[in-house]
Amino acid sequence: MRNGQTVILDGVSFPLKDIHDFRWIHDYGEVFCVFDRQDSGNLSFLVIKDGLKNFVKYAGAAPVNYKGKPGSAINKLKNAKVVYEALDHPHLVKLVEHREMEEGYALVYEWFDGLNIQKNMAHCPACQRFKLLPLEVRIKSLSTIFEFHVHVEKSNYAAIDFYDGSILYDFQQHKTKICDVDLYHSKPFYNEKGRLWGSSRFMSPEEFKMCAEIDARSNVFNMGAIAFYILGGALDRSYNQWEAGKELYSVARRAVEIEKDNRYSSIVDFFTEWKLVVDKEFSFKD
Repeated sequence: MRNGQTVILDGVSFPLKDIHDFRWIHDYGEVFCVFDRQDSGNLSFLVIKDGLKNFVKYAGAAPVNYKGKPGSAINKLKNAKVVYEALDHPHLVKLVEHREMEEGYALVYEWFDGLNIQKNMAHCPACQRFKLLPLEVRIKSLSTIFEFHVHVEKSNYAAIDFYDGSILYDFQQHKTKICDVDLYHSKPFYNEKGRLWGSSRFMSPEEFKMCAEIDARSNVFNMGAIAFYILGGALDRSYNQWEAGKELYSVARRAVEIEKDNRYSSIVDFFTEWKLVVDKEFSFKD
């Protein structure tokens, strides 16, 4: 199963800094893909058993890109379990099991047959395919994202590290789900790092400011930024890059105001205004 610092599971190989025992993974089936390059300290496995697929996230080993200690990654993954249980929702990938082992900790998720639309994922180039979908389809996908974050807000959580890599899209069923909410945090939450985790393309100014509160208005900024990513020019937030009309542009533009007090006061307020414009300007076919 092992060859030095290379692990081979069901013909899939990946490197580690240290040798580690993965015999437990076969309780969940055959491994057909491994994501081993994250800097979070986690390894992720795609497994199949009796025709049923699952996604397993594991902490306790030493991935080559991880600079911390395995114990720290384990603690973060245990905290992620609490977050997923608190934010359980139809638009969030489903956590089905957690498992503590002598050397590590695992979370098992129900498989969702979607592709990650992260722009920089060279091994999964779904971003351009997603951007070529009809405007109405992308607006419906955004509604799914906003609905979930209304739920996050009502659950008294702040969305931390939400970005394009948190979005999965099923091109066959035209369904969207959110994943990787491990760092979402109960409120109140204050920035104790200076630069929080996440992609700067979607982060509010206060996510770079020591001691700033990360609150509903911060997450309104995140929602506006993702709207510009999906319907506009991403960081180029000019109207000439926007595809969805002036009124919807005005809603998105207010969401990403640099001055916090100029944004919508909550995701509920933002999404209410967004839906009013969408209902007036667009017609959707089920």
